[in-house]
Amino acid sequence: MSFELRDHTADVAVDASGETLGALFAAVAEGLTAAQCDDVPDGVGERFELTVESETLESLLFDYLDELVYERDVRSVLPADHQASVHEAADGGWLVEASARGVPFDAVDAREIKAVTYSEMTVQEVEDGWHAYVVFDV
Repeated sequence: MSFELRDHTADVAVDASGETLGALFAAVAEGLTAAQCDDVPDGVGERFELTVESETLESLLFDYLDELVYERDVRSVLPADHQASVHEAADGGWLVEASARGVPFDAVDAREIKAVTYSEMTVQEVEDGWHAYVVFDV
């Protein structure tokens, strides 16, 4: 799994890849973390879990990242060290079961990401796994 931050007008974008959908979602979430903080300390914060279900892979990725932003705001933590598993849901949609380490804000110097956007969002299967591109409003 890997990601790169890309400048995008007044926003920031994450260009990510992963061998599996879970690895891809975790890579995009790591990109979200990197867009908010240059240096995340090891071993600080407790893990929390989240489950998100949606109709399409694009809407699932959007809702998952939006949930991470919500958890950040409610818990006053920076979600980091992401793990995710993505699979088809029983109703034909998609499901992500994920966890992250919530690093308390007082342990980091974090920038605010206002929101996830659908602008230019892509999730696609490629020859060696999966690729995604997501723009965040800063």
